[in-house]
Amino acid sequence: MTVWETSSVVRVVPPARPRKLAKVPFVELADGRLQGVVSSGSDIGRVYVSSIAAGTYAFACSTNNNRPCGGARGAFCNHIRALVAEAVLQYGAERVARYLKAETPGEEPDAHALVSVMTATRPAQGDTAAAAPVFSRFLRHLAYLEREPVTVPLPEMQWFPPTRAVA
Repeated sequence: MTVWETSSVVRVVPPARPRKLAKVPFVELADGRLQGVVSSGSDIGRVYVSSIAAGTYAFACSTNNNRPCGGARGAFCNHIRALVAEAVLQYGAERVARYLKAETPGEEPDAHALVSVMTATRPAQGDTAAAAPVFSRFLRHLAYLEREPVTVPLPEMQWFPPTRAVA
């Protein structure tokens, strides 16, 4: 068995390119959406939970306590644009484009091209119901960052089955 098969550490796919976490500390491709947490440009204590649905590009942006974003009225706000840019850094433009089903004909995809393709479809403003679970996952990730590195299994990760166990 390889080292990673016998350890309690999960392999992490490295980002496509290094990114700064100050503006967009959390970004993920999950639940049929590009979603994440974006810091406010005006208030250090405020964050926005932004998302774009795959295929339809329906977008949502609200604060962590579900107040609507003032800039997301009928079009992508700056938080959503920042989310797309950081997702491209984290996952690579091709993977983000493939996940969102956003084809950029005749050009190599990048964050600007993806935003242009999606906004050209005039997407609808989506539901902010996903904000709470996304923000909850973000807080859980922060909790793991605050833990001391250990080699013993974490109790909350015990639901993973043991490898090569005999039933």
